[in-house]
Amino acid sequence: MTRLLSIVTLSAALSMTVGIAFAGETVSADKIVRALKPTSPTRGLSMAAPQVDTVQQTKEISFLNSVRNRKTRSLSFDERQEMAEIAATKPKIDLEIRFDYNSAEISKSSEQAVEELAKALSDPSLKGSTFMLAGHTDAVGGESYNQQLSERRADTIKKVLTEEFGINGSDLVTVGYGKSRPKDPNEPMDPSNRRVQVVNMDTKTAANSRQ
Repeated sequence: MTRLLSIVTLSAALSMTVGIAFAGETVSADKIVRALKPTSPTRGLSMAAPQVDTVQQTKEISFLNSVRNRKTRSLSFDERQEMAEIAATKPKIDLEIRFDYNSAEISKSSEQAVEELAKALSDPSLKGSTFMLAGHTDAVGGESYNQQLSERRADTIKKVLTEEFGINGSDLVTVGYGKSRPKDPNEPMDPSNRRVQVVNMDTKTAANSRQ
């Protein structure tokens, strides 16, 4: 029986800029690092640097610490929504990862892509950051099933990163969105909607504030 594969993408963009996608190729760790680095505001000769919203930053840190080390399926709808709102303006990148069809098992053809991601997340320039791994599916199938599948795929990525590559599990927050947040809303059943989104939540203080 022919083995079918479903394509997932570790989805993203650089903050508020246009997204970067690398379809059909294994992206190097260096490219991933560059995409996930928080953008640093520059100060012109006659322009003051933008002020940081410390109240909002503190709220984000507190929230991320509250979901850190939680099981993916334990997150409430409101918590998933809040994570999506925080992630909306953070650095992200699209990678192509393949899972076995209707499964959370990573295809052998995508092992190199996961390895490059692990190398990137180990880079000193990203040390202390918290990364969100968010699972998504297309609109084929029921809502409950797709929700569970998206959570399992996010969990699989985290498990491989922690158990095989030594990434600190406390720095990886997983969440599943099922078919509720398609990458292409106009084509909800398109394979591009089957993805795992990786976001640098850009709150280094969150790691530093752990007890």
